Amino acid sequence: MQATEKLQSNDAKVKHPPGLYLLFFTEMWERFSYYGMRALLVMYLTTELVSGGLGFDKSSATLLYGYFTGFVYFTPLIGGWLSDKYLGQRKAVTIGGITMALGQLALFASQSKQALYLGLFLLIIGNGFFKPNISTLVGKLYPDGDSRRDGAFTIFYMGINLGAFLAPLVCGTLAEGIFAQKQGETIIHYGFKYGFLAAAIGMIVGQILFNALSNKYLGDIGKYPVSKQKTNDKNSEVSNKPLTKKEKERTAVIFILAAFVIFFWAGFEQAGSSLTIYTQDYINRNAFGMEVPVSWFQSLNPVLIVLLAPIMSMIWTKLASSKRGDLSTPVKMAFGMLLLGAGFLLMVGACLQRGNAGDDITVKASMIWLVGTYFLHTLGELCLSPVGLSMVSKMAPPKLASLLMGVWLMASFFANIIGGYIASYVERLGHIEVFGTIAAAVIFFGLILLALRKKLVAMMED
Repeated sequence: MQATEKLQSNDAKVKHPPGLYLLFFTEMWERFSYYGMRALLVMYLTTELVSGGLGFDKSSATLLYGYFTGFVYFTPLIGGWLSDKYLGQRKAVTIGGITMALGQLALFASQSKQALYLGLFLLIIGNGFFKPNISTLVGKLYPDGDSRRDGAFTIFYMGINLGAFLAPLVCGTLAEGIFAQKQGETIIHYGFKYGFLAAAIGMIVGQILFNALSNKYLGDIGKYPVSKQKTNDKNSEVSNKPLTKKEKERTAVIFILAAFVIFFWAGFEQAGSSLTIYTQDYINRNAFGMEVPVSWFQSLNPVLIVLLAPIMSMIWTKLASSKRGDLSTPVKMAFGMLLLGAGFLLMVGACLQRGNAGDDITVKASMIWLVGTYFLHTLGELCLSPVGLSMVSKMAPPKLASLLMGVWLMASFFANIIGGYIASYVERLGHIEVFGTIAAAVIFFGLILLALRKKLVAMMED
């Protein structure tokens, strides 16, 4: 026990390897690409044809959004398996990046439903190769028992959210500002295509960076599929033996926690659908003498991540090296779900402030409700998502590393489709009913996860 504590204490003082920062910037540009497109997608779908959109009704648009963001997280299961078996993580990241850049360029090239479906298809396929493998590479930078791992994934998560912060500002400004045609203060034609072009350029920049510097900063990490890695490397040793009892238990924990994560992401992903529409129609967006563009609110979560992630990383590192010991992964994730539920309670408050105004868009709720919601959701995300990525990289048997990362990400497949259906019913059921139900459900499952923490920790431990 003392030896373990000493190892953790020493690890905390050691700097992270430079490869972490290469992966940080690669992920940052990929997320710039994805979130830039995502910030515009529902607006692009629901804007009338004459104004540069595709003319979908709100229900169909939010449902399509849910299916798209869902399948974005389904294909990593396939991409992870192909990487483990045939490609290796680094080749898969490159294939994924190129495919996603082509998807963004399809959205730029033509504003039609055919180009929309082609672009979304390429983005779904490309993300399947990219997403599980970039996260697996981060885990491979650290040996077993290295207490820096949770902190490393939190730093990596900053890269995700730095890109997600910049993307809506850049792509939203291009679509709603620079390339938009206005009549007075009213936009009569949006420049969505130029937002998609900026997203494509971001993806290309990330791939150039990754391929130019990976040999220098990653060495042979992720270069070959698991079956072809050197067997004298302890961290990549592959065996044809069946999984041990402990490996099976740890794999089961990944599936169990992934099931809980579905409820978190189903609520969280309302940010791009029902919360975006609510912001556009019912939130007073006037601040500092201007009306804040709707797409800019998509930057609230990532900018808060960038500000709060270093603090959370230090907290996890301090706890890991203290006598008291770190909080267990199930406890951290349960706190994340409770915070998400609290955020939706604030949106209930926004609905109550509007009283019985219903669909009257002249009656607005204060922006502070929305800002508070994003703040609590961000804290919840930091307790759950980077910690979950770190947990999978630690718990997964080496020969299933990318596959199980795909399983973890597949939770978001179910969550986003469920979230799309939830958003599609908002117009029929009402905002206060939907936001209140999400809050109650997420808090309920968070409390169940807390109750199961001791059993799950026992299954995770050596």
